[in-house]
Parts: sequence; structure tokens; C-alpha cells
Amino acid sequence: MKVLVVGGGGREHALAWKLKQSPKVTQVYCAPGNAGTAQIATNIDISPKNLGALAVWAAENKIALTVVGPEAPLADGLADVFAEHGLKVFGPTKEAARLEYSKNFAKEIMLKAGVRTAEGACFDSAEEAKEYIREKGAPIVVKADGLASGKGVIVAQTLEEALAAVDEFMVEQTMGDAGNTVVVEEKLEGKEASVMAIVDGETVLPMVVSQDYKRLLDGDDGPNTGGMGAVSPTSVLPDEKVAQMVEDIFIPVIRELWARGTRYTGFLYAGVMIDPAGAVRVLEFNCRLGDPETQILMLRLQSDLFSALLAAVNGNLETVELKWSKDAAACVVASSRGYPKQVDDGKVIEGLFEPSERIVAFHAGTRGDEDGKVVSKGGRILAVAALGSSVSAALDNAYANLKRISFDGMHFRSDIGRNS
Repeated sequence: MKVLVVGGGGREHALAWKLKQSPKVTQVYCAPGNAGTAQIATNIDISPKNLGALAVWAAENKIALTVVGPEAPLADGLADVFAEHGLKVFGPTKEAARLEYSKNFAKEIMLKAGVRTAEGACFDSAEEAKEYIREKGAPIVVKADGLASGKGVIVAQTLEEALAAVDEFMVEQTMGDAGNTVVVEEKLEGKEASVMAIVDGETVLPMVVSQDYKRLLDGDDGPNTGGMGAVSPTSVLPDEKVAQMVEDIFIPVIRELWARGTRYTGFLYAGVMIDPAGAVRVLEFNCRLGDPETQILMLRLQSDLFSALLAAVNGNLETVELKWSKDAAACVVASSRGYPKQVDDGKVIEGLFEPSERIVAFHAGTRGDEDGKVVSKGGRILAVAALGSSVSAALDNAYANLKRISFDGMHFRSDIGRNS
């Protein structure tokens, strides 16, 4: 069967890499893909924003299943358009995807479903948001309500930083329309973890826990990014606790959506904070897999991903069991000079190596040039992911192979996994 992966980042490279391993899959296509996916799949020059063209192409090419990587096409209604064409797609509808593209909606759903989260309020007036911040004091968190590629959250340590964050989002509109509304909430204390699952509307099939590192610089310093590295497992939240999280978080949320007439089918990602006493509260929901967490989860996953996703689309997820490697996995992201702001593009990438079952350089912001060389295109360029007998061993493998790669302006953190 033929599979289409929508997107062109590291997450999509990892999904394509894993889907290609299925004995049921005859061909993998990526739209638009990158230089890494071009080595294992066929790239299709159609933008993820062009929903109609994607649906027509999928129908004409008899695609058995489309897997959507990034959040933006889902927020635009890709799953709805594909359904109208009678196509099978793994990803939530536009209404269900509101869990990610409206933090205010997600907060409303959590409160109604009895899911523990941070106390906060939503504002479409900058002055009212500032008044609330002055009343609550700092530290405090300011979030752009809409999609912001993982960069729409500012954890303000001072009142001045918080007020400036409101201006940045709502007045200067650095995140575009995503910042027209902001959510201001209490700063939760503890450590973060990523818990993701496959959902078919009724059944929730959880994945193993991972932990990502969002800050640009060592010591969790610098601006928030889309993610600079990840590890799995993590002592922050042992895998043994996931079953309880399914009962306490995932099931109540999908039932609340169902009560509103919305069936959720797709990946569901809960970013959670675990406080020093071990209590879990949800920071946010995403309607897709995390990036770079996907890169390490696909290394650890031993089951047939295609069969699991097809079962979910067909409403038969209860028949599926996921098997995971006992080995740990880790990845480290290499980014461009200037990321997460304006970056230098077109830098030739040297030292790329052949992937194996245990070490893969998953491409994110790459393309092939006219000379056949791989060059940078964007902020996060690639993530070197590796397995190991422990998190420490996996990190050693990832760093050793990352250091074989170079390009002008290459940056990476040297302390991924230090507090895992």
C-alpha cells in the first residue's frame, strides 16, 4: 500500500523512515519532504497549505493512508478535506485540532473534563492582560493563543518581562494572528515531560515517555525553541505512570470532545509538568507528535507503525499493542546561526553519514542544491538520534555522530539529558 506523509521537517523524516519499514507499505511519499526524506521516499512538490491539491494528488495516486506531521495543515482542516474526497487520513479534524491551535479552548476542555492544569485567564485586550499580570505578579507565563511553532510561550521572571511579552504578541504581533489573543497563567514548578498517544476516538494507545529540551542554550538558558534535543526514557516521569495518565488526562479529554460532537482521531500529545511531590498537571495539548521527540520514539518503536495508524483510522485500535525497545534513545538538534530568529540559509552540510537501525541523522531544514549537495534551509537543520543501553550511552552515541557533521553557523546544546 502507498502512504503519504505531509510535512517537511525532522518529525516527518522520522515518520517516513518508520512507515517504510512496514511490510505492508510499498511506497512512501512526502509532501514536500526534505533532503533526508528524498533518500528513503519520493518527495512531492505540493505545499502542506494546499489542501485541495494534496487531496486530488492522493486520490489520483491511490494513497491508502495519509499521515499528517505538522499542526498547521490540521488547523486548516486537512483531515476534513481528505474525508470529503473519501480518503483515509490519520489526523484530527479542524474542530478537534482546536486543542492545539487555541490554548483558550484547550483550557476550557481541561477544566470541563476535570484535568489538572495551571490557573489562568484569556485576553483579547493588551491592557486587560497587563492589568491581570500586575494583579498576579511574577513569575508568570504569557502564551500566544494560536499556533506559533513552539515559540509562542514566554516564561516571564519579572513583571517587566511579562508586560513586554504582551506587547510582543499583541501589539508588535511577532507571532502574527496567533498573538491576537493571549493566555496568561501561573508558572508551574517542576520538570516537564512529553506523553503522546495514538487515538481512534475511543481507544487511547500511549507511547513511552520522552523529555525534550526547549531552550536554545546550555543550562536551559536562552529563548524557547521548537526543541533542541530529547531523551527517552526519563526519570522525570517513568513509563509505569502512563496508564494512570491515560485515565486521568487522555480519556476525559476525548470524552469531553465527544460530548460536544467531536471525535478525535490522530496523535495526541500532552506536555505535562511534574511537581516535586509527583503531582502531574497539563501545560498544553498538541494535535500531532512532538519534534524532536518523534525522532527518538521511532527508534525505540519495534511495532509496525503503519498497521497501528490504519487500525486507528478504521476504529480498531483496541486490537493493537505497541512494543518498545528496552534500549534508551536520545537525539541532539543542530540549528542554524540566528535561530530561533532570522537565520542563514544555504550552508553546505558536510559529514552526513549512512543511517542504521541504531543511529540516524534525521533531516529537518535541508534541501538538495543544483550540485547535488545537501544545504541548510531554516532554523533547525537536523537531529542525530541514537539508541544505547542507557540514556547516557545513547547520548554518547548521538554526540559522537553529531560531531562528524558540520556547516557554517552550526549550533547545538552540549548538555542534553543532563537532568533526565
